[in-house]
Amino acid sequence: MSVCVCVCVCGGASVNRCSGESTMGFSELLHTIGGMGNFQILQTALIMFPTILITCHNFLQNFTAMTPEHHCRPVNWTNGSQVPGGVRDGDLLRVFIPLDKDQKPERCLRFSEPHWQILNLNGTSSLNLDTEGCLDGWVYDQSVDSSIVSEWDLVCDHKSLKSIAQSIYMTGQLVGAIIFGIFSDRYGRKRVLQSATVQMIAVGLGAACAPGFPAYCAFRFLSGMAMTGIIVASLCLTMEWTPTQRRTLVNTYAMYMITLGQVILSGLAYFIRQWRWLQGTVSVTYVIILLYSWGLPESACWLVTHNKLDMAVKNLRAVARLNGRKEQGRKLTPEVVSFHMQEDTAAVKESPFFLDLFRTPGLCKVTCCIALGWFSAGFSFYGLALDLQKFGFNIYGVQMLFTVMDLPTKLLAGLSMGYFGRRITVVSLLLLASCMILVTTFVPQDMNTFQMILCLFGKGSLAGCFSCLYLYTMELFPTEIRQIGMSAGIFSTRLGSLLAPLIYILGSHSPVLQPVMFGLMPILAAIAASFLTETNNQPLLDTIQETEKRMKMAHDKKRNISENTTKNGLVSLLSEMTKVEGKV
Repeated sequence: MSVCVCVCVCGGASVNRCSGESTMGFSELLHTIGGMGNFQILQTALIMFPTILITCHNFLQNFTAMTPEHHCRPVNWTNGSQVPGGVRDGDLLRVFIPLDKDQKPERCLRFSEPHWQILNLNGTSSLNLDTEGCLDGWVYDQSVDSSIVSEWDLVCDHKSLKSIAQSIYMTGQLVGAIIFGIFSDRYGRKRVLQSATVQMIAVGLGAACAPGFPAYCAFRFLSGMAMTGIIVASLCLTMEWTPTQRRTLVNTYAMYMITLGQVILSGLAYFIRQWRWLQGTVSVTYVIILLYSWGLPESACWLVTHNKLDMAVKNLRAVARLNGRKEQGRKLTPEVVSFHMQEDTAAVKESPFFLDLFRTPGLCKVTCCIALGWFSAGFSFYGLALDLQKFGFNIYGVQMLFTVMDLPTKLLAGLSMGYFGRRITVVSLLLLASCMILVTTFVPQDMNTFQMILCLFGKGSLAGCFSCLYLYTMELFPTEIRQIGMSAGIFSTRLGSLLAPLIYILGSHSPVLQPVMFGLMPILAAIAASFLTETNNQPLLDTIQETEKRMKMAHDKKRNISENTTKNGLVSLLSEMTKVEGKV
C-alpha cells in the first residue's frame, strides 16, 4: 500500500513522495517573497548589537576585575615622622614588607614590626624575622584604576572570589539557557528577546551600583541569565528568516560581530577606567535592542509550526512588502500555507520540553555529541580568554591581540564549512586547539611570549569552532525543538565556562593541571563530533520524525561506505561521508 507523505521543512522544499511532485515549502515561500531581500539584510545588520554587547559582558571581568600590584598595609605606620634621614621610599617599604623570590614586595605578608636593620643588609634571607598576614588591609598600585578586586580586597586568601564571581555569572547563563530556551519555543522568539533585554538593562545597572560583593554576584547571575535569552532568541529569529543558501554567510557575519565586540570592549575599558562606569555603560546600551525589537516580526517558521497561520501570513506579507514583492505576498493565504505545511503543523508539539531532545535514538545521539562539543569549546575557550594577566603584558594590548587572532580563524572556518562541510571543520578545529594547548605544558614558565603565541592559536581555533557550532546546531535540530536544542548547546558551553575559572583555583596548586585539562577536552569533543551527520546545503527540518529519518538514512549510507572502502584515516573517511550525506 502506497502512502502519500508531504514533508515541509523550514528552509527546504516540500516533496510529495507519492507522486514525486514538488510543492512549495518554507524555503520556497522565502524565495517567493524576496529570498535574501531588504528585510533579511536589515535584520542581519541589526544582529550586530546583541552579539557585540553579549561579548562585552562575557569578557567584562577581564577589566572590571583586574588585579593591580599590591602589598600589605605597613604595621603601625601612618606618617613619615619616624623615618631616618636619607631613606628612600623603596627602601622604606623593605622595612615593613618582606621580599619574594623575585625581589618584589610580598603580596600577602608583612613584618609584625618594622626592621630598620634591613637597610644595612643586602637581603633578608639570613634573617629569621616574624611575619603576619595583612591584618590592616592592602595598598594597591594607584596607576591602575578601580576594580572589584581593589574595592572589595579580593586578594590573598580571598583571591578565589574573583574566579567564583565569574563562575556565578556563567551559572546564570547556564540557568538562562534552560529557562529562556523553553520559553522561546513556547511563546516565541520575539517575546523572549524583549523580556531578556529588559532584564539585562535592569540587572546590569544594578551590578554597576552594587553596594557589596554579594549583591554584585547576584546581579551578575541575573545578567548571565538575560544574556543567554538575548543571544539564542536573536540568532534563531535571524536564521529562521534566512534562506538556506545564505545561512553560512549570516552565521559568519554574526561571529565577526562577536569579535568586533571584543575590540569595542578593549577600547571602552581603555577610556573608562572606573569599573562601575564601565559596567553601567555596557548595560545601558541594551536599550538599542529593546527599541528596534518592537519592529521585528515574529518568526513565520515558528508561527507555522505552532498553528498560528494568520499571524504567519501577516508577517510573510509584511516581509514581502519590504522586499518589493507585494503582489507575491498578496497571494499568500492561511489556506495556501496550511496546504503546504499541513503534515508538519500536525506533527509539531505545542509545548516542547527538554526531554524531547532524547525522544528518539538518533536525536539522542545528536544531543549528546553536540553538547560535548559545546562544553569542550566553552571550557577551553574561556579557560584561555579569561586569564590574560598571567602573561605579564599590558592587559589592553593582550586582549586586542587575542581578539584580532579570531578574524582569520573565523574566516577560514566559514570557508571550510562551505567547502568541506560542518563536521570535518569542527573536528579539525578542536584537534588543532588541543594540540596548541597541550604543547604549553612543556614550555618553561619564563617563556611568556611563546606561551602566549600558542594560546593565541588555541583560542583562535576555538573561536572558529564556535562559529561552526552555532550554525551546525541550528541545522541539526528540527524547528519544533530547535530553540531547546540551541539552548542545550548554550547550556553545555556555559557549564564548561563555569568550570573554567574553577580550574584556575586548582592550577594555583598544580600548574600543569590547567593546560592538561583545557587540552584534553577538545580531543574528546572531536571524537564525538565525528559521529554527527553532515548538514551542508541541507534544508532545515521541522519535525523530530524528519530528523530521525535523516539520521537513519545517513547511518545506512555510512555502513555501506565502511563495507566498501578501506581504512584511509579519519580525515579522508569524514570527507567521503560528507559527500554521501550531502545527497541525503
